Amino acid sequence: MNELKFINYLKKTIKHGKDVVCGIGDDAAVINYRSGKYMLFASDMIVEGIHFSKKDTPQDIGWKAVGINISDIAAMGGVPKYIVISASAPGNSGLKILKGIIKGAKKICKAFNVNIVGGDTNRGRNLVIDTAIIGEVEKKCLVLRSGAKEGDLIFVSGALGKGVLKNLRMVPRLEEARVLVKQFRINSMCDISDGLFLDLHRLAGASNVGAFIYKSLIPLYSDSTSFSDALSYGEDFELLFTLSLKEAKKLMRYIGKHEYPPVTLIGEVVSGKKGLNFVGDEGKVTKIRPRGYLHF
Repeated sequence: MNELKFINYLKKTIKHGKDVVCGIGDDAAVINYRSGKYMLFASDMIVEGIHFSKKDTPQDIGWKAVGINISDIAAMGGVPKYIVISASAPGNSGLKILKGIIKGAKKICKAFNVNIVGGDTNRGRNLVIDTAIIGEVEKKCLVLRSGAKEGDLIFVSGALGKGVLKNLRMVPRLEEARVLVKQFRINSMCDISDGLFLDLHRLAGASNVGAFIYKSLIPLYSDSTSFSDALSYGEDFELLFTLSLKEAKKLMRYIGKHEYPPVTLIGEVVSGKKGLNFVGDEGKVTKIRPRGYLHF
């Protein structure tokens, strides 16, 4: 049982109360909160040897631990508010490492106006940081993975391949996401944390649609990054989203006027019966498998 199958297992076995609008399976849980707004609740864990190495600075690790949570809130169209940070660190140098992690966490929290409000510490063999974040989103701005429609166009923010080059100082696309959800009717969205192929598979699966994406349109962060790595390595934390042709035209006109946000058209949504397809060199079409970073 891989990670995707385990998540499907959880979705089938865990039942939610009526106050839960969206539970397991999206970038964040959505909870009825107050008139006009939903609460967003997400968590992430980063582990030494998987998401960072012993050579990385504690400040960079702390920045990333918080940043990936902010990215989850951005993917829902929301605004991050409060975060708790828990960590397990080696006993001989643990406190020094934890101080550095908090220093990095404070920097990114200040940049994105997030409050650190608690957490927990433990002694452990390896360094592990676990974070949980609360945000909020206007009901009219909420975007889920499950809203993609046949005929939608598929966009990504920024360029792909940063994860291959070690993306510890990732910058969440919060401002870009807020522009998108406020100015346009975005049908579906997620952040690219585990690779374009895998996260497109998740979005399409949630929406019961298929897709064509085109190699010639996909923006790469570096000429030295191969397409295979850029599309499957993960750790980009860019936005992957869909919107109708009408809204896409509005987006293009907006970008022409404001030169912002930095997004690129890479494909189109089709019937689920057609599956997920990658159009490569000379128009060769291959099926997209859920290839990317899968735990277990």
